[in-house]
Amino acid sequence: MSTDAPVPVTVITGFLGSGKTTLLNRLLAHPDLADTAVLVNEFGEIGLDHLLVREADENVVLLNAGCLCCTVRGDLVDTLRDLFLKRARGEVPAFNRVAVETTGLADPAPIIHTLMSDPILGARYRFDGIVTTVDAVNGASQMDAQPEPVKQAAVADRIVLTKADIADESALDGMRARLAQLNPAAPIFVANHGNVPPDALLEARLFNTRDKIPDVERWLAAEAYALAAEDEHGHDHDHDHGHHHHPDANRHDDRIGAFCLTIDAPISWDAFVSWVEMLLATKGEDVLRAGPRS
Repeated sequence: MSTDAPVPVTVITGFLGSGKTTLLNRLLAHPDLADTAVLVNEFGEIGLDHLLVREADENVVLLNAGCLCCTVRGDLVDTLRDLFLKRARGEVPAFNRVAVETTGLADPAPIIHTLMSDPILGARYRFDGIVTTVDAVNGASQMDAQPEPVKQAAVADRIVLTKADIADESALDGMRARLAQLNPAAPIFVANHGNVPPDALLEARLFNTRDKIPDVERWLAAEAYALAAEDEHGHDHDHDHGHHHHPDANRHDDRIGAFCLTIDAPISWDAFVSWVEMLLATKGEDVLRAGPRS
């Protein structure tokens, strides 16, 4: 294991509905990414049907495409560590790349800080870079309303502009200009139905803050400070000194909430549609995502 080269880790982020999953599916279908491990929060967030599930256990799905998909069921560090150990023991196929798909509401600062600074991961993985998807149609309004898409674009090493085919030319030009001001060093690629050549997005090499806006370095510094304060607080209360705190890679603040309605009996489709229409008519600006869960 000590002679293995560190496995590159690419983080794919972007706001809700910006096309992360579509992009990821296109990338996984490419032969060059056949030996990739994909970390997602739950299997339901990534469409695996066209790749076909070959085997599955509680946490890992093996795909006919040669990739494997693993849930992040807690701490990112623990998930990556366990995945590496399974690889070393031959419990999962050998992978030579990891792609982490964050939730659409993820603050990218903690995941970057974790991948860059955690000593457990440093010997096994190397942080390859951040790929951010931005919705050409809705991206401007999302950035005006929420801080997460601004951070996601600002930290990116590569930006993929999605839905450009349905955006009007002025909106597309405005989005390009805004992204160039927010992150002048990141190349912008326009995705054609989610298709971008993998070699354009991968191997970004060392992440650095020198070519980012000053806010990026400030966000990472605040993350390091918060983590140090949390560790100090834990030690003051006689917590286990062998336990290390790691940032929540998908956290957001209490401005955003989630809830689930569970209905045991079938309901009228027309009634459901009417309810959704009323919800959107009265609270549409406050609804970030709604969907069924089977």
